[in-house]
Amino acid sequence: MTTSELLPYPIPNDAALAPPAEWEELREKCPVAHVRFPTGDQATLLTRYDDVRQVLSDPRFGRGSGADDAAQMSDAGGVFNSMLAMALPQTGEAHQQWRRLLNRWFTAKRMAALRPRIAEMAERLVDEMVQQGQPTDLKAALGFPLPVWVICDMLGVPDADRDQFSHWSDLLLNLTRYTSEEVAVGEAECFEYMGGHIAAKRANPGDDVLSELIAAGEAEADPWSDTKLIATGLGLLIAGHETTANMIGKMVAMLLADRGHWERLLAEPSLVRTAVEETLRLDTNSGFGMVRYLDEDVDVPDGRIPSGTTVVCSMAAANRDERVFDHAADMDIGRSPNPHLAFGTGPHSCLGQALARTELQVTLEVLLRKLPTLELAVPAEELQRVEGLAVGGLCEVPVRW
Repeated sequence: MTTSELLPYPIPNDAALAPPAEWEELREKCPVAHVRFPTGDQATLLTRYDDVRQVLSDPRFGRGSGADDAAQMSDAGGVFNSMLAMALPQTGEAHQQWRRLLNRWFTAKRMAALRPRIAEMAERLVDEMVQQGQPTDLKAALGFPLPVWVICDMLGVPDADRDQFSHWSDLLLNLTRYTSEEVAVGEAECFEYMGGHIAAKRANPGDDVLSELIAAGEAEADPWSDTKLIATGLGLLIAGHETTANMIGKMVAMLLADRGHWERLLAEPSLVRTAVEETLRLDTNSGFGMVRYLDEDVDVPDGRIPSGTTVVCSMAAANRDERVFDHAADMDIGRSPNPHLAFGTGPHSCLGQALARTELQVTLEVLLRKLPTLELAVPAEELQRVEGLAVGGLCEVPVRW
């Protein structure tokens, strides 16, 4: 593999839980690689930990949504090309101000207060799953509805609409699965829905994120537009349920693929937190990666990246870098410290990481307590990946107990 070789990106990978073979080769021989998106546009791929961390930590760089020479990931629209990408501030003080308003809803104190309600919902969903009989799809029965309920509650929208939200999320995260016409129709529908919801919140505020953002925006010299509020609401809805819904299924599958990990957790439940962090580190289905647009030359430890380059920071590949993690390919559910980059780092790190961690920890605690005999209902090698979307996951996680 050479620096002049163009790899298709995302890199094809049939294995559900194992990484693409190219990751290790790239880290060792070509850490600053050239890739081609489904659109045909070219970008630079970083796979070593130090390179990825440096670019993600740099406050100068955002996604470059408005740059003429930024690489496009999909021809069919979606979150990367839509109003959702254009309406929110990507860099600088405006971005940080936007984050500060939202951060109030994702503090450790709020998560601690929310934790008992999440546990109650998880227990109810597990009970319903048991009543339905086995085997069953854990992703559909628990992984999807739990984070949807949580984020719907935070946004003040009815979780009865969760199936529609899932469809819209898939459309907005499209790479190759849907046509541009299908994406355009879905975008119009979800923008109309969220616009109506925001209008209702203006008229009758509640104890939710959007009501607070509306009030905070109206208190500013430059009040938030409906477009900015819609983009924020949809961004939280997608990020708040799609990624965690997928990760719940992947986490359980990873821990059950080698029964020894599950048995150790049953014997040492205090390891739940470190086990969650280790599954986040080892996640090979972390989707597209984090994209940054560089509008000036940048020197990273493994080379110079010229201005005008679209860079894909593969956090998942970086999380297996032997330079940082001992026995990086092996799962160690007691690993500590664990400075993985699953949530990014720096000024654009995931806003909802405290919420995601809480949901993953609570899910694992409830499953260990209520279903200690849980196991995969199919060999791990038969699990199938979700394809064609920017966020990776498993199609199903069949389990029995």
